[in-house]
Amino acid sequence: MVKVREDQPIKSDGQVDVEAWLSRLDAKVQLTSESYSRIKLACLAAVEAEQDAIASENIWVTGISSSKTGLEMADILADLNLDVDTLVSAILYRAVREGKLSKKFVGKEFGANIEKLIDGVLRMAAISGVRLSDENVALGRHSEEHAENVRRMLVAMVDDVRVALIKLAERTCAIRALKNATAERRQRVAREIANVYAPLAHRLGIGHIKWELEDLAFRYLEPDDYKTIARLLDEKRLGRQQYIDNVISTLRGELTGAAIEGEITGRAKHIYSIWRKMRRKNIGFSQVYDIRAVRILVPTVRDCYAVLGIVHSLWRNIPNEFDDYIASPKENGYRSLHTAVIGPERKVLEIQIRTFSMHEDAEFGVCAHWRYKGTDKEEEQTGYDQKIAWLRQVLEWHEELGDKSGDSNPLADDLNLGLNQDRIYVFTPDGHVIDLPSGATPLDFAYRIHTDVGNKCCGAKVNGRIVPLNHALATSDQVEILTGKRESPSRDWLSPALGYVTTSRARAKIQQWFKLQAREKNLADGRALLDKEFKRIAVQDIDFEELAKSLHSKSLDDLYAAVGASDISVTQVLNAAQRLLETDAADDSKLPQLKVARATGDSADVYIDGVGNLLTHLAKCCSPVPGDAITGYITLGKGVSIHRQDCSNILQLESDEPERIIQVAWGVAPQKYYAVEVLIEAFDRQGLLRDVTALLDSEKINIVAMQTLSNKNLNTVDMQVTIEVKNFNALSRALNRLNQLPNVAAARRMR
Repeated sequence: MVKVREDQPIKSDGQVDVEAWLSRLDAKVQLTSESYSRIKLACLAAVEAEQDAIASENIWVTGISSSKTGLEMADILADLNLDVDTLVSAILYRAVREGKLSKKFVGKEFGANIEKLIDGVLRMAAISGVRLSDENVALGRHSEEHAENVRRMLVAMVDDVRVALIKLAERTCAIRALKNATAERRQRVAREIANVYAPLAHRLGIGHIKWELEDLAFRYLEPDDYKTIARLLDEKRLGRQQYIDNVISTLRGELTGAAIEGEITGRAKHIYSIWRKMRRKNIGFSQVYDIRAVRILVPTVRDCYAVLGIVHSLWRNIPNEFDDYIASPKENGYRSLHTAVIGPERKVLEIQIRTFSMHEDAEFGVCAHWRYKGTDKEEEQTGYDQKIAWLRQVLEWHEELGDKSGDSNPLADDLNLGLNQDRIYVFTPDGHVIDLPSGATPLDFAYRIHTDVGNKCCGAKVNGRIVPLNHALATSDQVEILTGKRESPSRDWLSPALGYVTTSRARAKIQQWFKLQAREKNLADGRALLDKEFKRIAVQDIDFEELAKSLHSKSLDDLYAAVGASDISVTQVLNAAQRLLETDAADDSKLPQLKVARATGDSADVYIDGVGNLLTHLAKCCSPVPGDAITGYITLGKGVSIHRQDCSNILQLESDEPERIIQVAWGVAPQKYYAVEVLIEAFDRQGLLRDVTALLDSEKINIVAMQTLSNKNLNTVDMQVTIEVKNFNALSRALNRLNQLPNVAAARRMR
């Protein structure tokens, strides 16, 4: 059943009468004076931007009015009871997308929240550029893996329910406007809506939008079947309506006799659902019994079951045609009682029974769960944020591509496993979507495409710009891999400190490449790699033969070959070296390589940050227990008093004597730190010191001392930094990252 759009009031010059449209909107949603002004300002900005674009003749102007589309989107969203920010964003969205208004202008004139919403919808617009399968274009017959990735990519993009709803409204307007479009455009837009946006509307539980999108998409994807079913429905419309009127009259009398206040309507089954049932059950139109259907709305759940009893007492129910979605709701929250009976004249009749609240949920889905009006009240904001978090789970739809039929749908089966929110979705240059773990790099992408592409990779472009191979990709990035004929993997790619690869697949492919190289080359490469690393961290007094045995290598050469082939990582060797040195030393103070600087954590109940073990006692006013968030207060002569962070006494003390409040934590396992002197040789530049300290901070490394010596003639600087590290591995990682900083010539441990 295709909904007829609501006509907009037009003035004599062909322009939309904004005042009349606003009056109609006000009657629908009851705007405040401030909201009325904001929406009016948005309308005028959209209209003016469109007129300027037409006058300039050098801005993209389509045959469809962006301002009228914006008002139509706002009408759709107003029916869903959305807030003013959403309506303003909808009005301005098409103008921004077509380049008639800039996001910067929108942010300045209408606020950062409006700009953020429009930006979110623009990111979702990337889906429209994805090429879905051109084969088997009918609904439910598309490329499973590709469409699955498109859906998951869409979910990953959405972080605000309103973004998804604005996009649904925009796609609804788009498919309504296809009447005069080319056949190719009709097919493309309809396929996108059938594969992506109709299932999204279903998952959000917005029934009337889902039905409209499905019917309109079906009209263009299967035009012959659509016309056939529409003609059959039209031929039977008068007789069906008379039959429904008689049933409604009978039921209304029964409800009155039972003292139940209810609302009874005839429900028209939409065309796509009729076609889907015919196709699924391999039946003709005359065998689709639920074309005749009645919906009964009542105040309470108890009334629902009472009405069900009345219906079954009037007419015999059909076995296996009863569904209790009140006791067992659908995954999108849909609740109702469905039953089919042999009604008057021995015709099958479908009856749905639900409460008024359930009906609102069924029609408006997620939109029925809140009435956010853009106020600044904390409790309303908090409730709205909770609904946003809830939507993130709801968006992981995994049910609707077919029905509850016995037919297996591979895509639906895969989606039933759930969606992993820790993944990103990126485009290939050809527009295909590739899924990768969050934090993946261009090298991960290259090996995901093909092993040879990864092995021959020499560079990468993201969104048209050259980026480093350890650049972190984000959802909706378009990635292009640059390859060379004689390129080969670098051993640096396997260093966790440098972050070139994050996926096990890419790492395994790189290791496999090195395994295929000659043993002599692997042996030489491994020796050079370990010599360089041990020289950099200034470790010399170590028995390398013992080190090889500790790593289960038959000889030192075998260890070198294993490192060269990447069977054993440098990190593993460093960890083994530290264990070997600690075993040989009688105590840590005699350890020649790393000397203990301090130890954090102890066996005490409470640890005081930066100090360690001091006299502490638990405050009796709040009696904190392990697991509570706690704060310390320095008393006079009694050590540190430990309070819960929400204790009224500590809150008062924080206000009166903030200088005596200290950070504390429950006791943790002891952790030793070792002081190490590091030399950084670099060419001087502005911000170098800041970059060094920021990098060490990101590695959670404490700086104990620092001294710099500059040479103005050579424009060089030597930094001597004393840092505290946990082990050789942490030291190696820090030195690796320091060596990657711009202008740093070398970073190594001082002897």
